[in-house]
Amino acid sequence: MAQAELKQRSVTPRRIKWGSVAPWLVLLIVAVIALWPMYWLYVTAFTPTTFSLKTPPDFFPVHADISNFQRLLSQATDYWSWGANSLTISIVITLFHLLFDTMAGYAFAKRKFPGRTILFWVVIGTMMIPTYVTLVPMYLITQQLNLIDSLWAVILPGFANVFGIFLMRQYIQTLPTELLDAARIDGCGEMGVFWHVILPLCRPAVGALAIFTFVQHWNDFLWPLIVLQSSNHYTLSVGVASLQGEFTTDYGIIFAGAALAALPMIIFFLIFQRNFLSGVRMGAIKG
Repeated sequence: MAQAELKQRSVTPRRIKWGSVAPWLVLLIVAVIALWPMYWLYVTAFTPTTFSLKTPPDFFPVHADISNFQRLLSQATDYWSWGANSLTISIVITLFHLLFDTMAGYAFAKRKFPGRTILFWVVIGTMMIPTYVTLVPMYLITQQLNLIDSLWAVILPGFANVFGIFLMRQYIQTLPTELLDAARIDGCGEMGVFWHVILPLCRPAVGALAIFTFVQHWNDFLWPLIVLQSSNHYTLSVGVASLQGEFTTDYGIIFAGAALAALPMIIFFLIFQRNFLSGVRMGAIKG
C-alpha cells in the first residue's frame, strides 16, 4: 500500500506555482531590455560596416571579425592617449571625491558647530542649480588660471560633489556616536577617528560613491569638449565623437571605439559590485 502511494506521488506532475515564477520572468525581461543596448554595441563593433547597415539587421554576429578595431587603431592614432587621459581623470577625481565628500559628510553628520544645519541646506540647495549655468564662470576661472587644454582643467572642478556629501552624511548619521566617543577616550584625535573609525565603517557607501563618480566622469562629455582642444588631450568620449566625419559616418569605427571605452566601466563595476549593492541597500534598515 505504501509503495503504491509513493509510486502515485512520483507519477503525479508537480504544479507550477506561477506566483513564485512571475517575479523571475519580470526580472528576466527587464534584464534583457537593460542589457540589449550593450549587446547591440558589441555585435555592431564586431560586424563589418557593409553588413552592420543592412536591413533587416543581423541580431547575431554572423559576419564577425575584428576589422573595425584594426581600422580604429590605425586611423585614430591617439586612441590609447584618450584612454589614458580618461583613466587618469576618472581615478584622480574619484579619489578626491572619496576624501573630501567623506570628510564633509562626517563634519555635517557628527560634528557640532554653529550654523551646521543652515550651511548643510545651503550646500544641498546648490543641487538645484543647473550644470549649464555654471559652465561660463567655470570656463572664465579656468582660463584665468591658464589651464585650458590641460587635464587639470577637467580635474579641478570635480574635486567634490554635493551628492557625494549628502550620501556620506546620510550614511555616517546611522553610525553609533558611542564608537567615536570611545575612540576619543582611547586617545584618537579627529583625524584618527576619521581614518580608523569612520572610513572602515563607511566601506559600502564609499564603494557606491566610487562607482557613481568613476562612471560619471568616465562618460563626461560636455566639459572636456569645452576645455580640451588638442587631440592628444582628448578623453575617450570626446575622442570617439571626433571620429564622426563631416559628411559621412563610419559606424564600425565609432562602435568599436565605444565598445573599448565601455570595458573599464564594466570591470570597475564587477570589482565594486558588492559595495555598490550594500550602498544601495544601506538606507533600507534602521537601527
